[in-house]
Amino acid sequence: MASDPDPRYVLRRITTSEWVINDLRFAQDDTRHVVACVYELAPTEVDVVWLRDLPLRGTYSTAFEVLEDLERMHAPSRATKPVQIPHLPPLLAD
Repeated sequence: MASDPDPRYVLRRITTSEWVINDLRFAQDDTRHVVACVYELAPTEVDVVWLRDLPLRGTYSTAFEVLEDLERMHAPSRATKPVQIPHLPPLLAD
């Protein structure tokens, strides 16, 4: 996900302890552009204020973990439907 050449979401640092996650599908003057605000509570804990109704946690270890979880939630499923195997009648024994 982080190697995506054209990412949908970006994590931008605002201050030494605050970040925002932007959705690049929307223009900067669109209210949907900012998805979340991330605040560092401790070196290994950040708090997230989601600006959209998303079923994601409010606390993570790092700001990058927040971005990864958001990308994972919106990633297309890699699962495929089962392949149909044609049914053949059993061979007759001579």
